[in-house]
Amino acid sequence: MSNRREEVLKHLKRKTDQMADQPIPSELFDPITFNECMNIAKDLVVPKMLFSEFWYEGEVSILFANTNLGKSILAVQIGDSISSGRPIDGLKMEAEKRRVLYFDFELSLKQLEARYSQNYTNHYRFDDDFIRVTLLSDLSFPDSIDFEDYLCQELENLAAEMKAKVLIIDNLTHLKNETERAKDALPLMKRLKNMANRHGLSILVIAHTPKRDAARPLSNNDLQGSKMLSNFCDSAFAIGKNLKDKHLRYIKQVKQRMTAELYDGENVFVCELTKGEHDNFTGFKFLEMGYEYEHLRQFDEISKEERNPLILKMHKERKSSRVIGEEIGLSHTAVQKILDKLRKT
Repeated sequence: MSNRREEVLKHLKRKTDQMADQPIPSELFDPITFNECMNIAKDLVVPKMLFSEFWYEGEVSILFANTNLGKSILAVQIGDSISSGRPIDGLKMEAEKRRVLYFDFELSLKQLEARYSQNYTNHYRFDDDFIRVTLLSDLSFPDSIDFEDYLCQELENLAAEMKAKVLIIDNLTHLKNETERAKDALPLMKRLKNMANRHGLSILVIAHTPKRDAARPLSNNDLQGSKMLSNFCDSAFAIGKNLKDKHLRYIKQVKQRMTAELYDGENVFVCELTKGEHDNFTGFKFLEMGYEYEHLRQFDEISKEERNPLILKMHKERKSSRVIGEEIGLSHTAVQKILDKLRKT
């Protein structure tokens, strides 16, 4: 019996050694050397800008802001630019004209008409490649169907049917219930990212910010659904409010992968919400580049003449730029720039 047992053990060892020599390929992972990655990448098309450095082809991007700051207005303006092939004044668009599907879960037809006409006459003329998509209101779903799974599948199907590579979704709360909870929102962002990767889609998702302190600079922490939600997008940008002039806004880059951080708190796009005199198009008119702190509450309460001596005084008290910034509502880099200017005068 002892010899038989030894033979069985030897047989099992031989089988184990054979399996080690011929490993089973993974069905989940795809190992590849970095050099092979670089060789493959050489033959891929370089992504082009859709909305300056804020949003590139093939990216899932998030545009977020508080209520009534013009998220939908900017989203329509971006869609109009891409579908017509005309860049927005002051910004860049490298991609050629594209068909755009705009999933509108916000405005009624008359609200839309009011925004792009003059008293419901002299309507703005959009390009026919700019297509508005809405939900059929009379549909009902059995409990056995996961509405969100079904909705995402329909997004894919419609994009393929319409031969569209650019999708704008207005807004996130209509695609996922309880998006303020990160654990609920993450599967949705993963699904959209997978969809973009599979089909070469560019997706812009409109989202909200919860109630926030107007004195603080915008960051991806202000995105409803928490910072974790932004982990599964490629880029994100936000609209901020000017607290001195209700017509002014600023646009800030809060996440990017294709470029360096170009439009941070030291270099935001300052713009005005207007309606064109001749074409009746409601949109953002881009005015200049500026500092985010100029739009925040503290800047409204403390004049420049008061602020600069205060910064200098705290600096002489050996407070760091970061501590000074926290006390008066500026970023530490803004404080450092002001100190540099004060030293030269």
